[in-house]
Amino acid sequence: MKQLFTCIIIIISLVACGQKSEIQILEEKFDESSLNSSSFDPELLVEKPDSVLRHVVFFSFKAETSEEEINTVVDAFRELKNKIPGIISFEWGVNSSPEELNRGLTHAFTLTFHTAQARDEYLPHPSHKEFGEILGPHLDQVLVVDYWARP
Repeated sequence: MKQLFTCIIIIISLVACGQKSEIQILEEKFDESSLNSSSFDPELLVEKPDSVLRHVVFFSFKAETSEEEINTVVDAFRELKNKIPGIISFEWGVNSSPEELNRGLTHAFTLTFHTAQARDEYLPHPSHKEFGEILGPHLDQVLVVDYWARP
């Protein structure tokens, strides 16, 4: 009986030693050498939300607005990402749909936020207000839609 008990303890010990803990697996995944390697992606360590908030803005410009003035507006809008914390990304483009359902809106802009609070802080931000002053004289129509993106 004593031999059987000793044998069971030895077997349990061997099995337990052979299994890696979650900490050991993470340590191997992010060992010090990988942190210093050029292939290491620091984004792997950043916890990301399940969803992001998209703030989508559509414009049409007054007929007398020149391409140069439109480019000035686009550049000013793009620059908000560098001026206002919380804007995760900025994209824009010109309508290219063959469906002709854009109701005269020609330019689309998408800003991405991780939280509603970040979006809410963006709206009254002085840099956003300054952008409105650049846009205002050229704006014909605007439509804004915010939504939580789902995969």
